[in-house]
Amino acid sequence: MPQLSRYSDSRVEKLLDELSKVLEMDKAPTDLSLMVLGNMVTNLINSSVSPAQRHALARSFAAALEASVSEDSAH
Repeated sequence: MPQLSRYSDSRVEKLLDELSKVLEMDKAPTDLSLMVLGNMVTNLINSSVSPAQRHALARSFAAALEASVSEDSAH
C-alpha cells in the first residue's frame, strides 16, 4: 500500500530530479552515489532527530528501502 505523504508528488519529484542531476553531472558510479546518499541520510538523522528516536527511524527507513527495491531483472 502506498505511503501517504504530507509533501506533494511534484515537490518530491523536483528534489529527486535535482539530486539525480548532481550525481549524473559528477558521473558518480552507483557505489559512490549510494555512499553519498547513505551519508546524507545518516547526517540528517543525527542532526535532526532526537537521540531516543534515531535507531527506530533508521530501522523504519531501512525497512521502507528494502520493501521498495524491485525484484525484476531490468538492470
